[in-house]
Amino acid sequence: MLSKALLGAGKSAVPAYIEDVFSTYLYTGNGSTQTITNGIDLAGKGGMVWLKCRDVGYNNEISDTARGVNKQLVTNTTAAQQTETNRLTNFNSNGFTLSTGDSTNQSTKLFTSWTFREQAKFFDVVTYTGTGVARTIPHNLGSVPGTIIVKITSFSGSWFVYHRSLGATKYLLLDDTGAAGTSGGIWNNTEPTSSVFSVGNDGSMNSPGQTYVAYLFAHDAGGFGLTGTDNVISCGSFTTDGSGAAGNITLGYEAQWVLIKRVDAAGSWLTVDTMRGSSLTSYNYISPNTSNAENSQTSTQGIYPTATGFFVGNNAPAANATYIYIAIRRGPMKTPTTGTEVFGLSARTGTGANATVTGGQTNDAVFIKNRGTSNDWLWVPRLTGTGYLISNSTSAETAAATTELQANPWDVMNGIKVGTTAAISNASGNNYINYLFKRAPGFMDIVCYTGTGATNSVSHNLNAVPELIFFKRRNLTANWPTWRTATGTGTTWMYLNDSAAEANQGLNILTASPTSTTISLFGTTSTLFNASGSTYVAYLFATVSGVSKVGTYTGNGSSQTVNCGFAAGARFVMIKRTDSAGDWYVWDTARGIVAGNDQHLSLNTNLAEVTTNDTIDPDNSGFIVNQVAATNINVNASIYLFLAIA
Repeated sequence: MLSKALLGAGKSAVPAYIEDVFSTYLYTGNGSTQTITNGIDLAGKGGMVWLKCRDVGYNNEISDTARGVNKQLVTNTTAAQQTETNRLTNFNSNGFTLSTGDSTNQSTKLFTSWTFREQAKFFDVVTYTGTGVARTIPHNLGSVPGTIIVKITSFSGSWFVYHRSLGATKYLLLDDTGAAGTSGGIWNNTEPTSSVFSVGNDGSMNSPGQTYVAYLFAHDAGGFGLTGTDNVISCGSFTTDGSGAAGNITLGYEAQWVLIKRVDAAGSWLTVDTMRGSSLTSYNYISPNTSNAENSQTSTQGIYPTATGFFVGNNAPAANATYIYIAIRRGPMKTPTTGTEVFGLSARTGTGANATVTGGQTNDAVFIKNRGTSNDWLWVPRLTGTGYLISNSTSAETAAATTELQANPWDVMNGIKVGTTAAISNASGNNYINYLFKRAPGFMDIVCYTGTGATNSVSHNLNAVPELIFFKRRNLTANWPTWRTATGTGTTWMYLNDSAAEANQGLNILTASPTSTTISLFGTTSTLFNASGSTYVAYLFATVSGVSKVGTYTGNGSSQTVNCGFAAGARFVMIKRTDSAGDWYVWDTARGIVAGNDQHLSLNTNLAEVTTNDTIDPDNSGFIVNQVAATNINVNASIYLFLAIA
């Protein structure tokens, strides 16, 4: 008998996006009922949930809609399926519900959940009953599987893994560290097709009367995005060099989740994701084959995402070794429709103790400023982990102390964890403003890259032509070169850390105008943006209708409305005069954009906010600028650059 959760196998006519079918969701146990809302429709579409406690050695537990709620399997043991009524208790239209079980919801303990929704060309769940005779099993993946994981559910037995890089004569065990084995009785020496996979007569896969579950993962099958051609999951392999590094693994998209395993010799399975911490400075991993708590690696030679895939350094993998992987694309893929989807504001008072700054959405960068004292701006992106830069300084990137940021500051679903006492981030009684940004198509992207000293094409995932780019060298002291559309490929540009006007710097930044996928850096040994071997970060912004606006206006000497195409006004406004000196002023609705005086700060200075000027007023279409000598943001005939977010 064959059974299948038919819904969710991907027969929808609407575009599919990775954020609708996959989620890494972090939560803290409460020892009671808890609903996890991750936006994944399990009730209507079907799928699988993988749960793991991060700081206690509890099992890796898997539940799926095909076998039904309360039916638990454990990836790090061979145990048969168990009925557990106090673990996962419901599959919802936007996530799932947990009960009191310690291994999935113990009070104060940290957990991760990985949710895979059934969707053509991404993931499928199949259950079947063994016959003892080699046969094919139908599936609804809609493409040739790249990986298949099969577990006997009615009896004890290992988790057998097929991977396209090994072929149908080989297998791995998810619950074991062993190298790839060889057997004709597992996959019947037959490669899967877009409609079936094969099992042999081995009892572990096809014993008469026993029940089984199979999880199928696609490989570079397209099926996603507006055109239906974008890949979101890849199953591949790599071989390390003599140092144990593999370098850049190219997928054609940025990875958010990677599962890897050595296949030519023994080695643990490793699961890495960007929510728990996979950055340029460290990464955390969970091993599906053990119940161990999460492990951390702090080496800069670890496993981290790149704009086109992921990077494998020489920290964990072995030298001259072969590995297989499953990688999943970073989201979101949808262009945002509201500013609150991608930008959060938080005006808060420091506590002097570990705290979490939240902003309403999962964030990829946070800018923090102490409003009342002369303290630096702290700019920290998820990609660099604890590494931060200062927009009002030429300083190199600094690894945050625990007084500034907590050890794994991005270990939350929305926001960032600040430290204990530092004036730059969380001094008791001090007032702060926090700008929280989410990378999203058309709105914003962040790219970390290494300079070449020659013409350098840097990939990005803005999915739109950038209109404003801030560059900063990370490893050594340097200014912040700022490119905008009017700059073109010329030598005239500004610095974010300086109030000076746009001027001829005698050096090109770009060899060609940016595209929706690349930035073409000028071949130079300049330390500013492309010195050989130096590390850099680039912040890219563009205009999204009703969400953000990058533009310019000409001052009229009195008052004027800057129409950004918004419906309810701007929540954030940055303005910089380009034809003469002027600060990089910022206003926001958390501190007040009102008809009277508005507090403003300057990204290029460490000065406390100014509260005595009425330089900006609200307007539903965007904002209003007034000419006030203190800021000079509307001088007659002067030119101004602005970035506004609804």
